[in-house]
Amino acid sequence: MSDKSPLVGIVMGSASDAQAMRQCAAVLEQLDIPYEMKVCSAHRTPVRAHEFVSTAKARGLKVIIAAAGMSAHLAGVMAAGTHIPVLGVPMDGKLMGGLDALLSTCNMPKGIPVGTMSMGSHGAVNAALFAASILALSDAGIEKRLLAYREAQTAAVPEYPPE
Repeated sequence: MSDKSPLVGIVMGSASDAQAMRQCAAVLEQLDIPYEMKVCSAHRTPVRAHEFVSTAKARGLKVIIAAAGMSAHLAGVMAAGTHIPVLGVPMDGKLMGGLDALLSTCNMPKGIPVGTMSMGSHGAVNAALFAASILALSDAGIEKRLLAYREAQTAAVPEYPPE
């Protein structure tokens, strides 16, 4: 995305999750937050997932956003492998409308927290904004851009309905 070192890692359990997670990446780009993105299935590519999370801090990542559908628990695998914040984005799915992914992401055992967003593209965008909020705690530039984003969002909502 940029020549700066990534601060946010975006992982998804399947390439089919890329459409929603590109919306996450677009928000990070708009806020000028460098990121990296990779497909890492907790079950089909466990070595890749382990390598991603075990080297995340050394690579400079400050937040991981993990998206997965069905009952796959990529966010939990990421959270178990690091102490940096992990935000889970359950993907809409064919099974139970994505409820299985939501439940597997938010029902973490005590001691291994995952911040769970809403499902699909809404959750992907919110994960990017939440990651920006975390980073803004220690980066005034990100804070300024995040506040400008929020102000523009507010300004885009008309006060009165169209006639």
